[in-house]
Amino acid sequence: MGMAPQGYHVRANGIRHHLIHYAGTGQQMLLIPGITSPAVTWGFVAARLVEGFDVHVLDVRGRGLSEGGDLDYSLDAMADDAVALVKACGLTTPILLGHSMGARTAIRAARKSPAAFGGLVLVDPPVSGPGRRPYPSPWAWYGDSIRMAQRGCTAEEMRAFCPTWTDEQVALRAEWLHSCQYTAIKTAYDGFHSDDIHLDLPHLHLPVRLVVAGGAPVIQSGDIAEICALAPNIDIRTVKDAGHMIPWDDLQGFLDTVMDFNT
Repeated sequence: MGMAPQGYHVRANGIRHHLIHYAGTGQQMLLIPGITSPAVTWGFVAARLVEGFDVHVLDVRGRGLSEGGDLDYSLDAMADDAVALVKACGLTTPILLGHSMGARTAIRAARKSPAAFGGLVLVDPPVSGPGRRPYPSPWAWYGDSIRMAQRGCTAEEMRAFCPTWTDEQVALRAEWLHSCQYTAIKTAYDGFHSDDIHLDLPHLHLPVRLVVAGGAPVIQSGDIAEICALAPNIDIRTVKDAGHMIPWDDLQGFLDTVMDFNT
């Protein structure tokens, strides 16, 4: 049996960050979750990723046990966090794995400081942006569930928002969603439509893998073609029937797209 996960705090880019370390013997990995996923909710994934990586899962600013309050919650701020955390956590050119918002953060971070990372795994990043189709999940899904969690809610009440998840996953979301600061989530969601990560893609020269949720409308065939034109070195993998929260729908399918990534 492996070591128990260990939570810890570091100061980087001017604020306090909380991460959970899932110790493994492979290449170091910094994992950045999506818009409303505190680090603890990725535990069931990280526990399997340790079979190939040494995994540090981040509570993104304004979420989980990391610092919140009156902070900058922009894409650039989150990207600067990722760059600063490499040094603060004592990592050496880790793989940067980001899901959804975290994948957009990874793209921007790698453009800002390509030498900090060994490679990128981009899991179903929103491809919305100025002049592009909107992100398919409406704001109310996020805003209403956060307000409900802030008041205190049961797992059954949360299930209305996550009908396909297991009882354990829904209970964990009901327990932790209140820690996602409303203003942080709103700023990030609005950023899906105001930040164009396509402008960053031609500047990515690291090994890059794009993992597409084949059962979700976030990334479509035309988007894949555009991404490949902008970043010709990108490796595309698809988890055929999975929704946007890929590991929640098909954990093994997700792992199959990630475990052989090496730099």
